[in-house]
Amino acid sequence: MEQRIDVFSAEETVHIERQRGWVRDHYDEEARDKYQSVQGKLRLLDTIVRSDWIEPHETWKLQSLGITFGDLLAQMLNLEWVMVEDDNGRDPALRVPGTSILVYPLTVISKRIERGETVDVPELLREFANGIERLRQDPEVD
Repeated sequence: MEQRIDVFSAEETVHIERQRGWVRDHYDEEARDKYQSVQGKLRLLDTIVRSDWIEPHETWKLQSLGITFGDLLAQMLNLEWVMVEDDNGRDPALRVPGTSILVYPLTVISKRIERGETVDVPELLREFANGIERLRQDPEVD
């Protein structure tokens, strides 16, 4: 099967919103508006990871961090969420609008935690943002 780019189904949208909500709800109710800012998302992700609030086997929670990590990238770099379908199934991805550049943030944090690595969320975000910007500037990439 060739790779196909699609919008989220209603069920996928509900699932991803639940994942966002799980991360966002770490803020007290009166502070949840902080989640709307890049800095608020980054601070929250970094706190959750550094505080070891999630065990390496808690895949859904770890992937929820990946959705928020993707939201950060999307907000910072004007990326769009899409669903990519191929022989391996359907996965959420970020796309640079008008290009074929795709980034898969869902497991960016989870794979590192599952391997027992220390995750520096601000540094990881810088690395990904710089990599995406390099791809945007590359004349060979459409």
